[in-house]
Amino acid sequence: MIRINLDVVMAKNHISAGTLAQKIDLTPANLSILKNNKAKAIRFTTLEALCRELHCQPGDFIEYVPDSPEDTQNESM
Repeated sequence: MIRINLDVVMAKNHISAGTLAQKIDLTPANLSILKNNKAKAIRFTTLEALCRELHCQPGDFIEYVPDSPEDTQNESM
């Protein structure tokens, strides 16, 4: 699974969700979906805007976490 660790990078940059959402032209609701790992996709323009405003690379807040064997079994049901 892909995990979004946006809170960590936001805290390092001392930026609130509301401020970040405004700077990257994203609704606070959509930023919340992204922060809470509920998003199914992310546009490259959004990714670029996040990196620009947070002064980071995508790998600073996007992480691959292997699925556990239990998760894989539950998905096949």
